[in-house]
Amino acid sequence: MQGSANGNDNRPLVLVVDDCQDVHRLLRARLRQEDVELVPATSGAEGLTLAKSRQPAVVLLDLDMPAMDGFEVLRVLKNDPATVHIPVIVLSGLHSPQDKVTAFDLGAIDYITKPFELTELRVRVRSALRLHQLVQMLATKAQIDGLTGLWNRAFFERRWAEEHARFARHAHPLSVAFIDVDHFKSVNDTYGHPAGDAVLVGLASTLQRECRSNDVVCRYGGEEFVVIMPDTTPSDAAQVLERIRAVLAETSWSRHPERRVTFSAGVAGASGGAMVTPEQWVELADKNLYAAKRAGRDRVVVTDMGALRAAAAA
Repeated sequence: MQGSANGNDNRPLVLVVDDCQDVHRLLRARLRQEDVELVPATSGAEGLTLAKSRQPAVVLLDLDMPAMDGFEVLRVLKNDPATVHIPVIVLSGLHSPQDKVTAFDLGAIDYITKPFELTELRVRVRSALRLHQLVQMLATKAQIDGLTGLWNRAFFERRWAEEHARFARHAHPLSVAFIDVDHFKSVNDTYGHPAGDAVLVGLASTLQRECRSNDVVCRYGGEEFVVIMPDTTPSDAAQVLERIRAVLAETSWSRHPERRVTFSAGVAGASGGAMVTPEQWVELADKNLYAAKRAGRDRVVVTDMGALRAAAAA
């Protein structure tokens, strides 16, 4: 998830969009004791750029600005998926009831008229910060698998799109691995669903422990898991999966100590540039997973897409 902090500073960012420098100086003085970092923008266009790049916890927005007024800024913020959830407090010298109605209709959560009272401003900013924190918590929870505590499929799809775009820009190595528990239905049928759940939780724990810090481990669905491996060549990814496979094979399970659990895995990766869509990449990893199943299970099948391209060009 994207945070609202800047670098190593964990204070929430408050973006102030106002064309008046006096307002920026006043807010710096009035909010100096609050545990926030103020980020100034003196035009609507600058405010939109900063909102998207810095992801502030709250936006304080003036309405009466040249070129692009606050209503247009608010409209753009609330129409962009990247900024729609950022709470916006309007700070305006416009007192018309219709201006207030328009601001709220466009998505503002509060409207404070200038000149503002210090205590009221602080309380309303604190309230907006609490709202932002709650939204962030709910957004994170919605992307976490309830059984294993791993990221879920929705998170995988968003993160995979981001990593693929990064790969397309910079041609850094990238691999993705699909993992499926072998004979999982048999575990459920023989020992019961609690035993099957214990296997899923145990495999999730093993993956989290054995994968590298920059790997992204997700539960894809059922007994299937997926690992995004940034800056990782296909051969390196295969080595990581082989190590994890060996660790799991030696694991003893309290509900069925006489039966070991294994997995099959399919890896698709590239050491450099490859003209492959995100969907094609995932499809190849999934095909490799089923190739591992057909070959006898308890193994890793890997494809280097760069090697495939070189062979096709030869």
